[in-house]
Amino acid sequence: QSLPQQKLLTWLSVLECVEVFAEMGTARAWGETARWTIIVLIQLAKAILRLLLLLWYKAGIQTSPPIVPLNREQQQPLHPQDVEGSSSGKDQTYVGKRSSRVVRSLQSTPSLQSRHWGSPQQREESQSRRAEEMNQPPTPLGLQETIAESVYIARPLLHLLSLGVWGQRSWKPWLLSAILDVSSLSLLSDLKDLNRRERVELRRRTILLLYYLLRSPFYDRYSEGRILFLLRLLADYVPGLGFVTR
Repeated sequence: QSLPQQKLLTWLSVLECVEVFAEMGTARAWGETARWTIIVLIQLAKAILRLLLLLWYKAGIQTSPPIVPLNREQQQPLHPQDVEGSSSGKDQTYVGKRSSRVVRSLQSTPSLQSRHWGSPQQREESQSRRAEEMNQPPTPLGLQETIAESVYIARPLLHLLSLGVWGQRSWKPWLLSAILDVSSLSLLSDLKDLNRRERVELRRRTILLLYYLLRSPFYDRYSEGRILFLLRLLADYVPGLGFVTR
């Protein structure tokens, strides 16, 4: 990735980290009008950054969060003793003569903090495979897929616009947002040969469709009563859950 693209990803990640705090803090300090203003500004900034990444830098299907968090346990390098042992020609593993079981030799045992329960070959293979998955270039998007990703990026702005036009109690913003989400996913489902990161992102977007059951006005009219009934049922008849559910 180029340096400007990395900067865009960094700013996008920062916006996603602070948007809820900014919304709540603005509402507490200056009221509802300022709250909706900061929501619109943040969503507009996020949409501009994502469209730049999509159309200018050809970033493909964009993940959330934009920068994948580092798993320090998986990225932990081999212990220095392992490196010294391999450089000096000592065997890091021992193969049983009768069982053919591969175990680590005592000479290459790392410290307790960096120890893992697998052979060095498995560790190196998993690290190399994970590095290949992370370094895979984004899948090129055709016109249909670019439109689908653009729809997904613009959906929050269109939802906010429809809330301003029809109000928060109307079904139209809920239906518009749901239609845009489903349309984007259906258009992107035709893509083949996606890398692992992109498949995980599409799976995440599909699971997030369940959140529409918890969004007003669907929640106010249908989900709330059933969820509260289930919680009361668990509180009354399942021992140990009453404190949590109440």
